[in-house]
Amino acid sequence: MFPLQDLFIKICGITNLGDAEVACTFGANAIGFIFKKANERYVTPERAASIISDLPEYISKIGVFENANPQYIQSILKQVPLSAVQLLGNNGPDDLVDFEVSVIKQFQLKQSFDVEVMRNYLVDGFLLKDYNNENGKHLPKKHHWNIAVKAKDYGRIIISGGLNPNNIEDAIRFVNPYGVDVCSGVEHRPGILDKSLLRTFISKARDISMYYAEDKEYD
Repeated sequence: MFPLQDLFIKICGITNLGDAEVACTFGANAIGFIFKKANERYVTPERAASIISDLPEYISKIGVFENANPQYIQSILKQVPLSAVQLLGNNGPDDLVDFEVSVIKQFQLKQSFDVEVMRNYLVDGFLLKDYNNENGKHLPKKHHWNIAVKAKDYGRIIISGGLNPNNIEDAIRFVNPYGVDVCSGVEHRPGILDKSLLRTFISKARDISMYYAEDKEYD
């Protein structure tokens, strides 16, 4: 699932072939399909499979699941040729060993998150999504990148949540993650990409990642 490159860039919430092709053209490494039916970016297995059939093989196709039971996930895998599953919810370490594709375990990134829980998971990567909700109320966006830095001790880290063209350079400088994941930050509306924002996001992410790598090389 994880090709070798300076930065792994995943564009999530893809709902149509046109946006998927644009993401690939602009340099994304992966696209994400959301399989939670209550989500406004939900795609049916049939649509996801149709989109994937027209995409290059080198692009990772990731199914995103939230609080989904294993039977539902396995049923999607039988219908959709995914490269990996991204799982958010109460999945314990023993629940993630029966999948024949790569597994990304997602955690909510907030001040109370204890990175020590990650040591129990033998997965291909972790997605840490900034979480700003307390007692059902959304709070002003606050990034918890300092915790993401600590989490790097336990595996490949993909950071997510609130990323956009205006802050992606700061995020990469601060965390130096394995990858980044973006959704609403490059959308025109939910499920529909803004091509200008997407191009800018990927360009900035690639440029700062290369600059950072060169800078490290000469330390």
